[in-house]
Amino acid sequence: METFESISKRASVREYLNQPVPKNLLEKLVDAGHRAPTARAIEPWEFVVVTERQTLDKLAGMISTGLFLKQATACIIVFCQDVKYYLEDGAAATENILLAATDLGLGTCWIAGDKKEYCEEVKSLFGVPATHKLISLISVGWASKVPKQHKKRKLEEVLHWEKF
Repeated sequence: METFESISKRASVREYLNQPVPKNLLEKLVDAGHRAPTARAIEPWEFVVVTERQTLDKLAGMISTGLFLKQATACIIVFCQDVKYYLEDGAAATENILLAATDLGLGTCWIAGDKKEYCEEVKSLFGVPATHKLISLISVGWASKVPKQHKKRKLEEVLHWEKF
C-alpha cells in the first residue's frame, strides 16, 4: 500500500474479530512507532504490547472510552519519558503505528492517554516508572467489518496560503 493510501484509509476500528494478531505483525507496528521523528533525537518512548485477554479486559474496565478493548486481541501502549517534547514524540510514534497497521490490513483505535484520569492506574498496572507519561493506548485487531470513513473537511477549507 502507498503512504497516501494508508493515510486516506485509516479509520478508528472498535469492533474486532476474535482472531489473534501474529507476534511478528505486532513487532512491525512497534518498529514503525520507534522510527517516528523525535525532538532532539531523544527517542523517549517505550512500548508495552498486551495480548493477554485478562489484561485487555482489565484495561477496558479502567478506561470508559476503551470498552472495545474487550474485543481487541492486542493493545499497544505508548509511554514516554517526561522530557520537554514527550507528547509530540509520543503522538508521532502513535500515528506511525496507526498507519502501519492500516497498511498491514489491521484495525486500530487511538485511545487518549496523556492527562486522562486513568493514567496513573494504567502506569501502575504495568510497573511504569514515575519518570514516564502515558501517551496512548492503541487497540489492535482484525476489523469485524469495513471501518466507516468519517467525512473530512475539504482541503480548501483548511488550507491557507501565506496567512490564516
